[in-house]
This record gives sequence, structure tokens and C-alpha cells, in this order.
Amino acid sequence: MRPRLGQLFLAFLRLGATAFGGPSTVAYMRRLVVDRRAWLSTGEFDDGVALCQAIPGSTAMQTAAYVGLRARGVAGAGMSFIGFGLPSFLLMLALSQMYSRAHGLPMVVAAFSGLRALIVGLVANAAVSFGKSSLRHWPHAVIAALAAALFGLGWNPVVVIVLAAGAGWALVRRTVVDSGDPAIQPALPATLKPVMLVLAVAGLGLGALALVDRQLAALAALMIRIDLFAFGGGFASVPLMYHEVVGIRHWLAGPTLLDGIVLGQVTPGPIVITATFIGDQLRGWIGGALATAAVFLPSFLILVAAAPYFDRLRGSTTFARLIGGVLCSFVGLLVAVTVQLAHNVSWTWVHILLATAAFVALRFRVDVLWVVAAGTVLSVMLCR
Repeated sequence: MRPRLGQLFLAFLRLGATAFGGPSTVAYMRRLVVDRRAWLSTGEFDDGVALCQAIPGSTAMQTAAYVGLRARGVAGAGMSFIGFGLPSFLLMLALSQMYSRAHGLPMVVAAFSGLRALIVGLVANAAVSFGKSSLRHWPHAVIAALAAALFGLGWNPVVVIVLAAGAGWALVRRTVVDSGDPAIQPALPATLKPVMLVLAVAGLGLGALALVDRQLAALAALMIRIDLFAFGGGFASVPLMYHEVVGIRHWLAGPTLLDGIVLGQVTPGPIVITATFIGDQLRGWIGGALATAAVFLPSFLILVAAAPYFDRLRGSTTFARLIGGVLCSFVGLLVAVTVQLAHNVSWTWVHILLATAAFVALRFRVDVLWVVAAGTVLSVMLCR
């Protein structure tokens, strides 16, 4: 049965309010839209997940948009996307405001001191997990190692990612392309006109903002660029944020952004919501809202534009090799950022214990929410 726009918004609003665990939320989404509501068939949903993994942006957010697109067109995509992301945005904005007022309190200092070490273990686990799934041949390992070195030397992430894509195309010949479900799915309508309209409005808005407030315009432009190159899911955006915000632009101190990443983990929804924290710390709630819109809009438009043509794109060996190189660069980026994050922790035996325990727990597939919750309690108890 075709859902109403209000139904899509409310269903994904409820799901977004409890969407802890990042990409694992996709499984709950499938249960809702395929098994319970029958808004999509199994084949349609699986095609959407494949598309969302092949383009930049948060996989869970993109999948929500794809469901809405299949069910009710571009308007449905927008309602599902906004509904799913709204709870995490509002909660992160509130937590960011509280952090600005309370981050100097002893208990808060103790909690974040330990959680910064825990985040090092979390990013190290992401590097290992990402590496196991992305480094399939020896050229992949070479690309990842070179990318890690270039990131460590301070190269611009966009340049490194583009070079990695080219290296993936040139070096990796053995690429298996998934041709997908042979069953024919209902065709999606062309979506380029609404996408071009939104792009034009956004471009005019960014240009006007640059005339009024250069820092806000720079913030929006940075988040747009981060989203465009965040292949591999929302977590890929975090090291890009850290590199640009702390290492290149010096907008925030390393420990402060680490605290924002912690808040991004304890809120529902994608970790890319850390963008809200960055914007709020720079320019209050206006900066938080602008950074959030900028870090989600590009990948949303890419999804809406690419969905009708995905079958052709998925069958391209060239596309698969380019994306393979990009994913390898993110393994290198995660390794480099793990080292950078470690430099921002005042290591004691307690911090070493927390980072190691987090890494081991995540390797054994303990839910990240429980890891962060336990880490918070131990930090308050042991890091005073």
C-alpha cells in the first residue's frame, strides 16, 4: 500500500529517535518497510541499500531517503530523510549548548577525559573493520598505506581521495561487479529537474551568504565538501572533519572536537551529526543548523539523482574500480586519524585500559552504545 507523506515522516521520526548503532539501523528499517508495512519489496529495498553503499553519505540516512523515493517520489524522499535525521539533530543541538556551559565542571571533565581515549579505540576498530572489507588485493593495501602517509603529511583530503580513485582504476584489475537481482523492479521517474532546482537555490543561497557572513559560508562549503567525499558511510566523514576543522582551519581544538565525536556516538542517528556540534561551537544554533543542512544535502541530492540510473552504474567495472580506490583511501585516513586522535589524549593507565577495552569489545561486536555507556561510567569513576 502506498503510504501518505505524513506516514513516512512519522514512521522515520520514530525510527530516527531510537537509531543507535549506525548502519545496523538499516536492519530495523528493512523490518519496518518490507515486513511490517510492505511499502517496498525485498528486491527494491536491497537495491536501495546497494546504491547507498556506493555513493557518499550516511548509509542509514540515504536508505531512509531511498525508501521515501520509491514510495512517494522526491517529496517522499525528503519527508523520510528529514524525519529520520530530525531527532539526532535536535538532541545534538541541545547537548552542544549544554556542553558550552558545563564542559568545565569536574565530573564532565572526568567523563570526557576517558571518553576521548575510548574514541581512539573506536576509530582504531573502524580502521581494522574497514580494512578487512576494503583491502581485497595487494594494490588495495598499497593505496591505503600511501594514503595514510599523505594524510599524515597534511595533504588535502580531497586531493588524496581523487589520487586514490585514480590509483584504484589503474592498479586494480580484478574487480567483481555485482549485477544485482535479475528481477525487474518498477522504474523510478526521472529526478534531475527537482535536483537541479534545489542545486540552483542552494547555490544562490551560498553565494548570498558569502556576501553577508564569510565564516558561515566557509562552514557550509566545508561541510558540503566533506559530505561529497564521505564514501563508505557516515563514519568516513569524521576523520575528514577532524583533519579540516582541527588540522587545517584550527576552528576547534583537538580535544574539543573529540568531545563532539563522543556526543555524536551517544545520540541516535548517524555520527556525521557531529557537524551540528562543530557549527554550534563556532556560531551558535545558526551555525549548527547550517552545518547540518550542508553536510546532508549533497549526498541526498546524489541519491535522488542517481537512483533511476543505478542498474547501469552498478554494472560498470570502471565505477567499481574507482570506488574501490576511494574506499582504500579511507582506510589510510582512519589510520592517520587514529594517530592524530591519540596525540590529543593525556595517556594514563586508565586511558590505556579504556581504549583497549573499547577496541576489544567492538571487535567482539558489542553494541557501540553499550561501549560508550560503560566508558562514561568508568571515566567518571576512574579519571577524577
